[in-house]
Amino acid sequence: MSAQPEHTPALAAPYAPAPGAPAELLAQLRADRRAERWVPAFEREWAAALEESRRTFSLATLYEVVQVWQARLASAPAVDAFTASGRDEAGFVDMAEVRGRRRR
Repeated sequence: MSAQPEHTPALAAPYAPAPGAPAELLAQLRADRRAERWVPAFEREWAAALEESRRTFSLATLYEVVQVWQARLASAPAVDAFTASGRDEAGFVDMAEVRGRRRR
């Protein structure tokens, strides 16, 4: 009789972008209408992640930068559509105001 379980659940593999993903992402950012702001921001974050990677011998920070910017780029059309819809955001709750009321 073995003390080991018969079936060990597979752990989810960590996100690892394709080797060319950063270059493809940068090309997409350069083609976007927000390129003037987004490209320098991506390049700053990428440079910081590279430095972190050199220090820690881990690619996790690099992967995270790619994943965050892919999500940002993918969600941009939905954000644009919401902004263009003219919806009034005045009815939303200001959490800073709510927190201020609790302290009183």
